Amino acid sequence: MFHVVFFSPRIPPNTGNAIRMVACTGATLHLVEPLGFELTDAHLRRAGLDYHDLARVVVHPDLDDLAAHLPGRMFAFTGRGTTRYTDIAYEPGDALLFGPEPDGLPDWVLADPRVTDLVRIPMLPGIRSLNLSNSAAIATYEAWRQHDFADGT
Repeated sequence: MFHVVFFSPRIPPNTGNAIRMVACTGATLHLVEPLGFELTDAHLRRAGLDYHDLARVVVHPDLDDLAAHLPGRMFAFTGRGTTRYTDIAYEPGDALLFGPEPDGLPDWVLADPRVTDLVRIPMLPGIRSLNLSNSAAIATYEAWRQHDFADGT
């Protein structure tokens, strides 16, 4: 239903956690290279537990390849966003784009015309960022909630 995108992720357990989350929600996880680890990394496998076979994970060599496979809207999650994640009316097929740890999405990605909007998850002032997999879970569950947790129990 929804697409979670990790652009050049660096920390294997975050991606492992996201694999588990997309298996639980029916979303698809897209990883845009370069990755900061091998998909066979033990920490990634451990964090994803036995959900790897239940999750849809697609690896893309670059942002152009990702965009060619996802013709719908793409929301970039960033601390520089002005739209709250709860103010988006999510549609099936939307992509939720997250940047690498610890720097987030580079400026050239945020300026890409294929990005629909820059979105933020509110936090207290002075706090740098949420964990990548936590941010992805917050956004994915909000999008799914807006569709009454379709196909969920």
